[in-house]
Amino acid sequence: MKNFIQLSILFILLGTFYACSKKVAFGISEVVPAAEATAKIKKDKNKNYEIDLRINHLASPDRLVPPMKFYVVWISTENNGIKNIGQITSTSSFMSSTLKGTLKAVTSFKPREIFITAEENASVQWPGSMVVVRSESIDIN
Repeated sequence: MKNFIQLSILFILLGTFYACSKKVAFGISEVVPAAEATAKIKKDKNKNYEIDLRINHLASPDRLVPPMKFYVVWISTENNGIKNIGQITSTSSFMSSTLKGTLKAVTSFKPREIFITAEENASVQWPGSMVVVRSESIDIN
């Protein structure tokens, strides 16, 4: 009975998290057409924005034309311009050669758009011209 109660509480908490998060859609990439990105954004108790980005069918950046070294995630904000929120961590699973990428970030800036660029350096302060994928406009209350 105790395990049932704990499991029920866990499902309620998970449901609350996903119910309060905004799911963000991304368009089809011209650079990596097979790439499929999704993001969830949630405002936390400190009024920061938690961003959980996942991307599948991602080509290794060194296979792009021209070859690059990193995928960098950016947010466009309402009042603070464009911010680098980190680089994508990519993996492939044992049973599949599909490259997957993830980024979990917390920012105090309210995101209006998320986009990913391919870069030579992960710590760049301004996005390069190779935009891999771009989100729809984000409206978070």
